[in-house]
Amino acid sequence: MAEATTTTPKKKKAKRSVPTGQVHIYASFNNTIISFTDPQGGALTASSSGACGFRGSKKGTAYAAQIACEKAGNAAKQQYGFSKADVFVKGVGLGRDSAVRTLNTLGIAVESIRDVTGVAHGGVRPKKARRV
Repeated sequence: MAEATTTTPKKKKAKRSVPTGQVHIYASFNNTIISFTDPQGGALTASSSGACGFRGSKKGTAYAAQIACEKAGNAAKQQYGFSKADVFVKGVGLGRDSAVRTLNTLGIAVESIRDVTGVAHGGVRPKKARRV
């Protein structure tokens, strides 16, 4: 007497609409990471230069940041209907400007741009005094 296993049909995930949100751009010298989030900061989509196939020193270029922003932006527009964004830029890399410009070409309205790069204050602890 073999029991018949019944599989319950999986419920389809409701398509979430997030028309406005935030874009976080982290641009270092070695890579650029772009994250699209909802207004509270919960991640929707993300991409980076490395995830787009760039390797080595090419990851830190402005072109690599542009491609990464296009990839994450297109996914955010298709899946969530993303159309307006507050942009938060962190870091000093070459991808800062090109990623923000790419948002415009994707048709995502940029409402504000904030630089949230960390600023050193106080410096590092000094070396101990040399005893001769």
